This record gives sequence, structure tokens and C-alpha cells, in this order.
Amino acid sequence: MSELNVYRPYDGSLIRSIPMHTKTEVEWAIKKAHFLFSDRARWMPPFQRIAILEKTVELMSSQIESLTHIACEEGGKPYMDSRVEVLRAINGVKLAIEHISHLTGEQIPMGQTEASINRLAFTIREPIGVVASISAFNHPLNLIVHQVIPAIAVGCPVLIKPALTTPLSCLKFVEILEEAGLPADWCRALICDHEVATPLVSDPDIQFLSFIGSPKVGWMLRSKLPPGTRCALEHGGAAPVIVDSTADMDNLVQSLAKGGFYHAGQVCVSVQRVYAEKSFSHDLAVRLGNAGNKMIVGDPLDPLTEIGPLILPSEVNRVDDWVKEAITAGGTLISGGRKISETCYAPTVILDPPDYVHVSQNEIFGPVICVYSYGDKKEAITRANGLPFAFQASVFTNDLNEALDLTQQLNASAVMVNDHTAFRVDWMPFGGRGASGMGLGGIQYSMHEMTREKMIVFKSPYL
Repeated sequence: MSELNVYRPYDGSLIRSIPMHTKTEVEWAIKKAHFLFSDRARWMPPFQRIAILEKTVELMSSQIESLTHIACEEGGKPYMDSRVEVLRAINGVKLAIEHISHLTGEQIPMGQTEASINRLAFTIREPIGVVASISAFNHPLNLIVHQVIPAIAVGCPVLIKPALTTPLSCLKFVEILEEAGLPADWCRALICDHEVATPLVSDPDIQFLSFIGSPKVGWMLRSKLPPGTRCALEHGGAAPVIVDSTADMDNLVQSLAKGGFYHAGQVCVSVQRVYAEKSFSHDLAVRLGNAGNKMIVGDPLDPLTEIGPLILPSEVNRVDDWVKEAITAGGTLISGGRKISETCYAPTVILDPPDYVHVSQNEIFGPVICVYSYGDKKEAITRANGLPFAFQASVFTNDLNEALDLTQQLNASAVMVNDHTAFRVDWMPFGGRGASGMGLGGIQYSMHEMTREKMIVFKSPYL
């Protein structure tokens, strides 16, 4: 049996070695999950699911420190932010409990025509079937909760494949579910590479795929789904921000710096492209650069650290190459632009990089903010909407009419006004448009997508 070595992204030290699953084991896990779902006598009634999830909240709440340490150590997100992630994950389970009772159908009117008399019709919602979830590294506990808990809450068996760089939070969470009373095989973590994981996408016994990762991989996986298998794909973006001259500069600088440099920019809706009027774009870039320079970059386990490492040294090299390309092509380096170590990159601000370079065309997924000067609002909107990605965006203005206009014209699934693009709470709908994905995240929205509607029609002369 092969093993996976899990390393700390900050210093490359080994955390743990864990066994990896084979393709046969993955296929067998799918068969077991399908067998469970096929036998309605084994379905868990709502009260049982609620009890399991309530116990899960209790267990997680008693292990906040250890869960924080695991997520911080394997994922590299600073301790302060990893602790927030754990608290969010606990709240996500609470949200699922709250919304179990909201999974309802509706009455369908009958008797509207002579052919429909003496009938009573209504719909109910049923679990869709076996759910396969493929997760990402950047929120190693909260993403797992968002991809596993909705399935458990609605009564679906779920198979979860965590990122190979951050599997430990997932394994610990599955242990907690089992300790909370979840019956065997209703949730299994599968530690395997992409090739071994292929049946999680192609097997006809999989009824729903939840994927978080790159557009290239996500759309490829969707093409391999069997007929009828539904999916939710959460990809990245290149989040645009439009700033006008009425905006509160002091507040927006702190907001954008947090939204762009949080978790070293490794967030799918991280602030990336800031469009500012020419009259103050340079000043804004300098102030953003100064804000980044004040942030503490280092060991994520240090409570004072604000920005940790990128997940792999190769990602540091990629970000550095993209930044150098932008500067060589004519962009002005305002701050950063250098590797602090093999694993950490300095918070970086670039002014007016050309629109054709990587940092302008692709998701950076690193601590880099680009500021672009614009002459009129139409130009800013055109450039902001100029990429195939469409996820979250934001507008900074104190002009109500401008705010209303820009929120309508930006091509995005969500537009924040006077807040950064990375804002999210776990009860709001969350998902991209275009190349950025399809379907919705958010606990109750995922629960709805993991169910399907059934209509029941009674005919009786007494109706």
C-alpha cells in the first residue's frame, strides 16, 4: 500500500504519512454507498440526522484548538484565520440542522380542468443519491464541511476526496462524524490521486458531483459525468473592483488589502483587479502597497502572522514569474515583487500591468493586487467584464446612483458595495458564472441541490 506524505507548506517538514486508497477500494466504496442508498430501510430519518449533527457540533466545539492547529499546519493559513475557519465550520453544521426542516414540497392545484378533478397532488423532496465531493486545499476544514454536511443533512451517502496537500482536516472531521453516531459507510474519506479517483466522476452510481478547484479540471470532469448525474462546480475567478472618486480611501485601502492578501491570496474570490480613476490610481496603489508592507509574513502557527506561505514552492515560483512578466511588459512595481523564501511571497502591488499578461488574464492565487487606471466608467466596466471568469466583484463609491448602476452592469454572481470581493457568510448563495463554475454553494443551497423533487398524485371520488 502506497503512502502519502503530508508536509507543512511553511518549512516543508513532515507532519504525517497516511495510507492511500487504491482504485479497487474507491470502486468498492462507491458500491457500498450505493447499496446503502438503494435500501430505503437504511435511510436515516430527519430526527436521526439532526441528532448526529448536533453531536457533531458538540464534538467540534470541544476540539476548536486541535482543529485549528491541524488546519493551520497542513494548509498554511495563519493561526488567527484558521481559528475563524473552524468556527465557521461549526456554524455550517448548525445551519444544516436549521434547514433540514425547510426541505419541503408544495401542493399542486388540481380541479382546474375537468380532466384533473378528484385529484390531490403535492411534491416532496428526496435525497438525490450518492454524492461524490472533490475538495481543494485552501480551506481544509470548512470546504469539507460545505461538501459533506449538506449531503448528510438531506440523507445522501457521501464520498469525499480532499486535496492531497491537506487531507488531515478531512480525516479528522470524518472521525468526528463517526463518533457522533453516523452509521458506517455513510461518509468516507478517500485519499487518492486523480487517476485513482476517476470512478468518483464516471461511475453511474454517483448521482451528484461537488467539485472545488480549477476551471480546467472542473469542466473536464463534467464532461465525464454519466447521463443524469448533476453537479456543482466551484472554480476560481479574477475578482474585479471598481473605485470612483467619492469612495472613502482610508476604509477601502484596508478592505482591499485584507481581501487581496488574506491567506496569501489563495482564495477563489480574492481581490485581484482594482480599477481606479486616473486622478488617484497611483496614490491608491501606493497606499495598498504600504498596507501590504506592514503585514507580518511568516510561520502560520505564530499567532502574530498575518500572511502565511503558498501551498507549494512551485506556486511561489509561478507567482514570481507572473509578476516579473508584468513588470517587464510595462507594469510598475509598487511593492513586493519578490520571494521572501522558497515558500513565502511578499505582498505585491502592480500599477497598470498590460491587459495581456498573466496577472491580468488569469487567477493569480497569490498575494498580488493589480491596480488599473481608467478614464471613464464605461472603460472600467468593459475591462472588468473582459474575462471569461465571473464570480464575486465589488464597487467602492459613496454615490448611490453609481452604486446601483455598477452593481447592475458588472457581470458577477455577487457584487459587494464598499466591501472587498472575498466577503462571504456561509448562509448566502455562493457560486460562479461562466468559466467560474455552475451550481450554488452555501449550506442550504447545497442541501437543495442534493435533493430532487417527486410529485405524488392521489385520485379519489371523495376529493
